[in-house]
Amino acid sequence: MKNREVIERILKYHPQFPEDYHGCDDYKAGDPEAECTGVITALTPNIHVIREAIAHHANLIVVHEPTYYTSKDPAGWEEDFDNEVYRQKLKLIEDHGICIWRDHDHMHAHQPDSIFTGVLKYLGWEDQAETDTDTGLFGHWIVTLPEMTVRELAEYLMEKIGLHGARIVGNPESRITRAAFVGHLYPMEYHTRDGRTGEYSVKVIETLEQKADVIIPGEVIDWTVLSYIRDASELGLNKAAINIGHFNWEELGMRYMKDWLSELVTEVPVTYIPSGDMYTYLSKETER
Repeated sequence: MKNREVIERILKYHPQFPEDYHGCDDYKAGDPEAECTGVITALTPNIHVIREAIAHHANLIVVHEPTYYTSKDPAGWEEDFDNEVYRQKLKLIEDHGICIWRDHDHMHAHQPDSIFTGVLKYLGWEDQAETDTDTGLFGHWIVTLPEMTVRELAEYLMEKIGLHGARIVGNPESRITRAAFVGHLYPMEYHTRDGRTGEYSVKVIETLEQKADVIIPGEVIDWTVLSYIRDASELGLNKAAINIGHFNWEELGMRYMKDWLSELVTEVPVTYIPSGDMYTYLSKETER
């Protein structure tokens, strides 16, 4: 089967988009008409993932995040200066006949969200999570846990996702029972169905006040929710954030993609390759 035929099955599986859709989901490299020798699912097509695809003799990589380092994510480098990293990456892709397809908007269009269905599945939290959709922008997944410390939860995430470490805001020894996956904590407004607007970070603070002890966010800034958590901790309240990073946050969603894609495509092997934790942690020794 051709690379294009694999993508057609993926798109048929997903919620249907308008014919005039012009978002980021598209081919980023390679020949859609080439015969597919194998499929790799990965969060992002970094050099490690591309080399693993070559080692697996797979020429189609389906990814969730950008290929060439910009938010626009075109199929190439469109800036007016030379990018040596891009040129070497493209050469590696072209030398081995790799085709790359991005699957972002379609995966998040599922109800429930396809990425976080996989995250909850591989964290073992499918039966412990409830979705709070009354947040204006991002749905929050509220997970009920056996009582543990923030440190223990962070160590669990590190083990399950394969992290080098985790950043914590708040007291690592605080005892918690409810965790929430929340959206990105950067300055933005949300719009409700009745036309009201508000600051998304305020909705996250509301979640912490009423429904959760600790949040696991995507992107973060310091001056809204994280400052609230820091003050809460200094007042002796059990509030915390475990900041693992956007890519680590969604990694297990692409492991889940391998599960359902293997059922759609049986003619060629489908393999999940972790993109890997991009962070290296340097820290002073602290007392446990």
